[in-house]
This record gives sequence, structure tokens and C-alpha cells, in this order.
Amino acid sequence: MTPKHLFILAILLVFTSCHTPATAQSVADNIIPKPVEVVKTGKQPVVVTGKTQIVADTRFADQAAYLQDLIVAQTGMLLPVQSSGQGKSGRYSHIRLVADSAAVNRAEMYILTAAGRDVTIKARDTRGMVYGIQTLLQLLPLQKTETASIPSVAIKDYPRFAYRGMHLDVVRHMFPVSFIKKYIDYLAFHKFNTFHWHLTDDQGWRIEIDSYPKLNTVGSWRDSTLIGHFNDVPARYDATRYGGFYTKDEVRDVIRYAAIRGIDIIPEIDIPGHSRATIAAYPEFSTKPDTTWNVATTWGMYNRQNNVLAPNPATFKFLETVFHEVADLFPSPYFHLGGDECSTMWWKADPGSQKFIQEHHLKDEKGLQTYFIEQVAGYLADKGKTVIGWHEILQGDLDTSAIVMDWAGDKEAVAAATRHHRVIMTPGKPLYFDNYQSKDPNDSLAIHGYNPLDAVYKYEPVPAALQNTALEKYILGAQGNVWTEYMGNPAKVEYMVFPRMTALSEVLWTPANKKDYEDFKRRLKTAIIPRYNYWHTSYFKDFEKWTSDK
Repeated sequence: MTPKHLFILAILLVFTSCHTPATAQSVADNIIPKPVEVVKTGKQPVVVTGKTQIVADTRFADQAAYLQDLIVAQTGMLLPVQSSGQGKSGRYSHIRLVADSAAVNRAEMYILTAAGRDVTIKARDTRGMVYGIQTLLQLLPLQKTETASIPSVAIKDYPRFAYRGMHLDVVRHMFPVSFIKKYIDYLAFHKFNTFHWHLTDDQGWRIEIDSYPKLNTVGSWRDSTLIGHFNDVPARYDATRYGGFYTKDEVRDVIRYAAIRGIDIIPEIDIPGHSRATIAAYPEFSTKPDTTWNVATTWGMYNRQNNVLAPNPATFKFLETVFHEVADLFPSPYFHLGGDECSTMWWKADPGSQKFIQEHHLKDEKGLQTYFIEQVAGYLADKGKTVIGWHEILQGDLDTSAIVMDWAGDKEAVAAATRHHRVIMTPGKPLYFDNYQSKDPNDSLAIHGYNPLDAVYKYEPVPAALQNTALEKYILGAQGNVWTEYMGNPAKVEYMVFPRMTALSEVLWTPANKKDYEDFKRRLKTAIIPRYNYWHTSYFKDFEKWTSDK
């Protein structure tokens, strides 16, 4: 063979190696969270250009516009959108969003196929379609281009757990609506379905309330904020007024934004403890109504400063009115009322509270805490809402309709499930993403504890004592919590949640027998860290260095 022929053969081999289905298919191996089933057909990829049409059934019109925005942002290609029946067959490809409750036989499921000239996503509900869209994004190039190849695949996918949540505390530090939306986008990409919005606590009240306006004029603002760590001696404060709240119009805007992305927003109004901002605005709801309270300027109020509501007619009228007002704003069937870390010492020292306990034949202060929870649960039932509370709500004899959010561990989850309460797992170890992700003394400030990436990925939401028993069904799923005492800006939030949020997404979505930590790290480095960079988001880079055994 002559040198000329060898040169031509080399060129042909390079061209072939760059365009074979096998190479194009490799992106299908990088999807996070890992799908239930991916079949790579080996056929020619579907070519997407600026002429490719997004053709959507009517019920997915909003998701078609959403997909259009995502593709133009990621690739630069602005694809035309058509309703089903209006798309031109022609010689160009299509991305079809199809409502199908026959082939798609479970909630949140999607089927994505790429063959010939069409990419088709079938779903029976909004969430399933959104998840199919997120998978499609991972099959497209993460760069500006005029043409893209979608590998020929057939993907059938659905979540392992029904509840897949991420929490964000906006009380200790508040974030702009633009970041709340960005956070919701992060959740949607990772196929979470719930945003737990922690809106009130000792350090501020973060939602507009018409019926009790001093919650905003007084309760939404603190005079200063702790500097440094809570354990520092002496404690230091910045002497800067801090606060604000989300208006109802802003909340409605966020709710609409989340709904298009298949995200349910659960509000949390924390009672009967964690109520210092409330009693600062309305001292008459406290156990010492003649006292002038300040909105808390420090963290960790439990058994240190009075922050409980007093059981009196004015307090219960307040709770009924405010919970009804907030419930009317949020379409979610669930409402979180806190119920945790309720110090009983203030009730013990209050003659009015003791009299209430006696008159209502309550066993003790824990019985009073349960009384508060049951009263508010009743107010919310009037609005068709189901109550969620932290696991401390089970310290009394509570109706089993309440859902328990367990931040302690397996023991509390087993106890709740044994009493036939539905349970959402969010144990501090390893699902509090405000805990350190390294043991580097120079790492950015965090609360306490150590939750490295591998601990998150290897977490099993169903306690061993419940596995393969009739009680296993009571574990609805799990949630990552983000308390923001030491997160003063969006970049710090991102640094603390990434890549741990990504790991949790696979814990909650992917079948347990398909999980593989080494393969997860490969996909994380290959496909997801480039996306963090595309999002211009901060993230923790030393996740391989810091592990559970260090």
C-alpha cells in the first residue's frame, strides 16, 4: 500500500471512530441519577438542528416551552415548538412530548426513545415529562453548537421512592427569589420532587402575612447576627440590622415556576417552639406577655432562651388565622409545622400554662406540645392539608395521619413506622448538608458533624429493621436539609450542597442494586462537574479526598 493510500485510510479511520454509534452512545452511560433501564440500540443517532421541532401534546405545553428554554441555553439552538398534529413531518427531526397512560403505567415514570428522526418522551404526568426532559438534556452536548446527535436509545425510568426532597432554611440567612428559582432548577435537574421551604424560626419571619402585620414589620428583622461559630467564646455580633420577607406575589411566582418543573413546595411555619420572632412581634402570645422580646440574634435557642408560645385563646386564634392564610397560598397537600426542639422549661415556669394543662387534662408539658400540634393539624385539615412535623411530634399520643420527618436516626423512624405513621428520612448523619464535608481546619465554616460524599451515597433510607417487613411501606423517602446559620450567600449554599445533592438524587431515584459508588464518581466527574461549571455554581472539589473512614 502506497503512502498516499495509507494516509487516506488513516483519515477514514479517524472519521469513522468519531461518528460510530458506539462513541455517540457513550453519553447514555453517564446519566445521573442512573436510570432503571437503558438499552443502546446501536442504530444511527437522531440529529438535532435548529430546524428540529418540539411537538407537544396539549397537557405538556408548559414543559415544551421549558424544554425550548433549556436547549437554547445549553446549545444555542432555538427549536420551534408546535402542538401535536401541527408539526410538519418534512426532513427534519422532532422531539415529541407525548401523554401516554397506557405504556407509562406508574406515577413519575417516563419512557424516552431516540430512533430515526424522532426523540420521543412519553409520560402520564408533569413530573414524568420533566424527568424525561432532564435525561434528554444529559444526552445533548453541553456547549454551543449548530447540530447535535442524540444516541439511539430506549430508556425506561421511574423513581425508587415517592418522596425526594431538598430543604432550604431562609430564616437564618435569606436569599433572593432569583436564587430560590435557581435552587428549584437544581432540584428539577436531579429529579427531586419536593422543595421544603423553611420560612419562620427564632431569627426571623420570612413570609408576608396580612392578618398579623407586625410579623413582618417587627418579626422579619433582627438587630444583629452572630459572627463566627456559635461555640466561639466570647460570642461576637455584627450590629447590623438584617432581615426581610417574601411577598405573597413573590411566593405565587415561585410556586408557578416550581409547578412547571414538577416541584411541590411545602412551607414550614415552626410552632410551638422556635417562635421567638413571633413573640417579638406579639408578646401576648408568650408565657411572659409583659416582656419585650427581641428577634433572636444567635443560633441554638433550645433551653437557653424563651421561644415558646403560650396556650391561651389569643394564641390559638393567631395560629388558626395565620395557618389558614398561608395554606390558602400554597397548593401543596402537605404543610410542615415544625414541632421540634420545644423546650418545656418555659411552660413549667408559667402558671398560665400549668393551669391550661390541668384544665385540659393533659399528662404534662409533652402533652401540651401534642395539644398544639393537634390543634394546628385540625386547622390545616380544614384546608385539606396533611401535617408534616419533625419526629419530636411523636413525644405525645398523636393521630397517625401526621407524617413524621425524622432528623434523628433509624430508631425514631422504626418507632414512627411501628405506630403506622408515614416517615420521611432526613437524619443529621448523613443528610444535613450544613455539616462539614471535610475535616480540613481551613474549610469553610459549618455547624458541626461530618457528612462526606460517600456517606451520603451509601445511605439506605429504609432502616434495616423495617426491610422486607410490612412496615417498610411507611418509609416514603428522604430529604437533604440545608440550615443556613453559616451560609450567608448563594455561593456558600451551592458549595455545601454540591456534590452531596447529586449523590442523594441517586439514592432516592435509582434501584438499590444498580448503585455503584465508583461508577457514580466516574459519572460525576465526566458529566456533572462540567454541568456545575456550566451553571457557574460553587461546589466542593475535594470529595474524593475526604471519606467516611477519615
